[in-house]
Amino acid sequence: MNVFIRIAINAVALWVAAAVVPGITLVQDSAETSSKILTIALVAAIFGIINVVVRPIAMFLSLPALILTLGLFTLVVNAAMLELTSWISGKLDLSFHVDEFFWSAILGGLIISLVSWALNIVAPDDRDRRVSGRQGPSGSARSRENYDYR
Repeated sequence: MNVFIRIAINAVALWVAAAVVPGITLVQDSAETSSKILTIALVAAIFGIINVVVRPIAMFLSLPALILTLGLFTLVVNAAMLELTSWISGKLDLSFHVDEFFWSAILGGLIISLVSWALNIVAPDDRDRRVSGRQGPSGSARSRENYDYR
C-alpha cells in the first residue's frame, strides 16, 4: 500500500510541476481522462524508480559539490532525475517532456520537491502504523496489569 501512496504523491507533484512550469508537458489536452491518469501514473512510477535507484548514486558522486554548495547542488541532481524521467518516458512513448535543463528542469525539480515534502507530511506512513500499533492496551509493551479496570 505504501508504494501506491508514493506513486500518488509523485503523480500529484509531477502534475503540479507540469501545471506551473511552462517548459514541462505531462499529458496532451486532447487525450481522454483515463489515458491521462494512466500516463501520469506511469510517469510517476518511472520517476519513483529513478529516485530509488539512480538518485542515491548521483548524490554520492556529487558529494563534493553538495558540501561545497551547502546542499544547493541537490536542485541540480533533482533536475537531472527529472530530465532522465523525461528521456525514459520519451523512449516508452509516454507524453512527458522537459524542454530545457536549466530553467524548466531545475524549477520543476524544486516544485516537485516542495509538493512531495508537503504531501509526505500529510500522507500516512508505515512508521506511523508501527508506532500507533504499539500504543494502547493491545499490542503494547504494557501489560493488562498496568491498567485500572474499575
